[in-house]
Amino acid sequence: MRYIGLDLGTKTLGVSISDKLGILASSYKTIKFENEDYRSLIPELKSIVEEYKITTAILGLPKNMNNSLGFASERSINFKKIIEENIDIEVIFEDERLSSVEANNVMINADLSRKKRKEKVDALAATIILQRYLDRRK
Repeated sequence: MRYIGLDLGTKTLGVSISDKLGILASSYKTIKFENEDYRSLIPELKSIVEEYKITTAILGLPKNMNNSLGFASERSINFKKIIEENIDIEVIFEDERLSSVEANNVMINADLSRKKRKEKVDALAATIILQRYLDRRK
């Protein structure tokens, strides 16, 4: 079983992919798109899903620290619907609180420049989201 992890922003989508056994998540790429044009992501996502024979998508759900859902959560909820309407894949939400903070801390500790961190934060956040899911289901 192979999984794809997704960290959705307003202009970028961080993407990670699990190994074939569904044990380890790895950063794949960051897809840039026009501000909130989420439908434009579908062709590339569909291609990745087909190429890697992905069975399940793990989509970050940005919750507030008090566990409530805000505007950013609505964006993910709507994107889940778009994916399910266009790609034959199950989409599961994973709490993404602090995943970007964790991703930035990892890159700071690795001594990456601010420019490199900005380029890689979304894909690494997607990796953290996917790995959390994979670890929890063991």
